[in-house]
Amino acid sequence: MDYLNNKFDVIVVGAGHAGCEAAISCARLGAKVLLCTLNVDNIALMPCNPAIGGPAKSTLVREIDALGGVMGEAADATYIQMKMLNSSKGPAVRALRAQSDKKQYMTYMRDIIESNENIFLRQACITDLLVKDRRIVGAVDEFGIEYSAQAVILTTGTSLSGKIFVGLKSYSAGRLGEKAAIGLSDSLKSLGINIKKLKTGTPPRVDKRTIDYSKMTIQPGDEELHFYSFKPGRPVRAQYPCYLTRTNEETHAVIKANLDKSPMFQGLIQGVGPRYCPSIEDKVVRFSENPSHHIFIEPEGLGTYEVYIQGFSSSLPADVQVKMLRTLPGLENAHVIKPAYAVEYDYVPAVQTMHSLMSKDIKGLFFGGQINGTSGYEEAAAQGLIAGINAFNYLNNSEMLELSRSSSYIGTLIDDLVTKDIDDPYRMLTSRSEYRLLLRQDNADTRLTPIGKKIGLIDEAQFKVFTDKQEAIERELLRIKDAKISACEEVNSILSKYNEHIERGIKIAELLKRPNIDYKVIKEIDSVTTSLNIPSDVSEQVEILVKYDGYLKRQEFQVEQAGKLDKYKIPEDIDYTKIDHISSETKDKLNKIRPKTLAQASRIGGVKPADISILMVMLERHQIARKVLQ
Repeated sequence: MDYLNNKFDVIVVGAGHAGCEAAISCARLGAKVLLCTLNVDNIALMPCNPAIGGPAKSTLVREIDALGGVMGEAADATYIQMKMLNSSKGPAVRALRAQSDKKQYMTYMRDIIESNENIFLRQACITDLLVKDRRIVGAVDEFGIEYSAQAVILTTGTSLSGKIFVGLKSYSAGRLGEKAAIGLSDSLKSLGINIKKLKTGTPPRVDKRTIDYSKMTIQPGDEELHFYSFKPGRPVRAQYPCYLTRTNEETHAVIKANLDKSPMFQGLIQGVGPRYCPSIEDKVVRFSENPSHHIFIEPEGLGTYEVYIQGFSSSLPADVQVKMLRTLPGLENAHVIKPAYAVEYDYVPAVQTMHSLMSKDIKGLFFGGQINGTSGYEEAAAQGLIAGINAFNYLNNSEMLELSRSSSYIGTLIDDLVTKDIDDPYRMLTSRSEYRLLLRQDNADTRLTPIGKKIGLIDEAQFKVFTDKQEAIERELLRIKDAKISACEEVNSILSKYNEHIERGIKIAELLKRPNIDYKVIKEIDSVTTSLNIPSDVSEQVEILVKYDGYLKRQEFQVEQAGKLDKYKIPEDIDYTKIDHISSETKDKLNKIRPKTLAQASRIGGVKPADISILMVMLERHQIARKVLQ
């Protein structure tokens, strides 16, 4: 009962998507966790869009689930629409997106937290960190209460010294209606940690009763459902549509006439905003040749008439926002419930952390989510999970979980953060991964569930589900390599519907390689395949493995080649200033990042191939010298 004396194993600061994953993973592994938040009624709040997933982000969610995290499970339990994006394209870019009921999502996540006896909630603002001999020993809240712990995970979101802007007016807040976290930034600075500022924003919320949906294009969910979690028995729920409208010349005219009232354009906001999710005024100015921009109308939940105006993020004055909105088809009589706003906040550039997400300088101090310079719920949750796992590993002197770029999008995300200077909020994109054909959303379990089992977050029952699926895939691959389809008239009649024809008998695997043929066609022409009733997640894997076999092997070879640089371990005590023939700039970058391997060094911005060659020669000499000495 150490909690009576404010003694815990881990303190998690912030209960957003990163904080929830961090606290739950630590607690499930056996640590006693104090979860501190500015408002316990806002646990797992979605302060921006009411959705989980989308391009690249859906892969992160499935990877979180495969490792034993909870975001995918919560998204499945609370969706009001499921949609597979890019379904007509290749598997590397297909992406599941769930429209979520915000309140239900928060309730579901809080239920998980409150059902875990190892998690203790506390509504408080942590203002100071307690450090002894460069190691975390605890934290202090706004009331002066001290809490002892060997590890602290900071997942502060946009709350850290947050300032909200609506037009030229600003006030201290991290999110609308919630105070900023003041004091912790000063504590971090006193420890020698570098702090910078970023900016993000959110659109207005509108009363759906004042919207004329007949002037918009309906965007329904998918009839064939897909889910995030690999757990069996996913819930089938009623789906609700979103709608599409567009800006027009009148919208753009209102925006251009009021740019002098924008805090961004007037230089009041110093932080850089998200490149891939710009405000509507940014879009109109930067893409002035575009006559209109898509605006999506998304329900926030079943128990509210609040709707989210996606694509309409703004920091213009509230009255101007109303004028802008009422130029949109269907929103001529819109009533605004909440205005759009921009928020500027402090973050800690992640080049100061290791791949474990622990500080390079303060042992036991971990960072996850927007404090590392990212944007997005999914990116935050992924980091929170890794930080939580590694905080537990730190407590037990266990090996840190450091996922490679070739293993996952999570590994790619973290590697980018800790090896590159991030100047604008980092968003995960498929293009950021050089191995995206191997790192698909559909095979996240194949790649990461064994790791989740080893860590202790995947139980025996779920691991049995995983191994049964893998065995089913192997069986089906073997079957279709031998099973043949005869070239009869009936078969060719069916194939003709898909512009296909076979002259002679052909093995199913060979036929499946054709672009127009999928498992649904195979079921039409082969009674055995139909009778086997193969689960869709198994047939999906089999089809991808067969159809893209050559491309997959090529990418596996690329991974193998890149892995050669990973074998070159860089000594922790290396003195880059004494290495000849590399520039001072390169030495500074290497000294700042302190890469562990030559592969990591090669990904640091500004480090040239010639520098890597020099380092390789030096490391080879170092290894030869060590062998001689031995």
